[in-house]
Amino acid sequence: MDTKKWYIEKMMERTVQALKENYFDAAFFTDKKDLLNKVMGYVKPKMKIGVGGSMTLREIGLVEKLKKENVTVLDHWDAGLSKEEIQAMRIRHLTSDLFLSGSNAVTENGEIVNIDGFGNRVSSITFGPKKVIIIAGYNKIVPDVEAAIERIKDVAAPMNAKRLNLPLPCAKTGYCHDCKSEQRICRIVSILERKPNGTDISVFIMNEALGL
Repeated sequence: MDTKKWYIEKMMERTVQALKENYFDAAFFTDKKDLLNKVMGYVKPKMKIGVGGSMTLREIGLVEKLKKENVTVLDHWDAGLSKEEIQAMRIRHLTSDLFLSGSNAVTENGEIVNIDGFGNRVSSITFGPKKVIIIAGYNKIVPDVEAAIERIKDVAAPMNAKRLNLPLPCAKTGYCHDCKSEQRICRIVSILERKPNGTDISVFIMNEALGL
């Protein structure tokens, strides 16, 4: 028996059950192809699909796959966009037919925790799009909200700051300094304790380490 695989799957089972108890649609996947097929089942021709700033979505090949479909993909990470075009794309996410996002952390209590710099991702997750799908690797699962925020500030944020080559103290030391920098990326904390009223959210967890 692969005890590590067993442990991860039990953790995912607990988390999915807690998410369901908090009124989210939720499932976990052991095969990436099954996950992609599940997501693509929501995709219809001529849809407007918003894509949040997520490495996870790109690592599983979802964004590349969507761009081959007869849909409009609203991806503000597209090369060559001006600041004004990026901002306009973020605003269009709010009225998309389908919004796709990763998550910084998902708790075993069934809460979804994110920290944004601009707030476009957490806004689109919470209200606006007709359907929201959040995809996370098992590495994003933490025991509770306190652990989620600690993970984001001391793991995800420093790595994102380093990835973006930002002159922030966390990009030098690898941990949060609660800095006052104008380029600080930790500005808005979002905790979904229950599924927001009126927003259809699915949370899909993959038994791979994905994103930061």
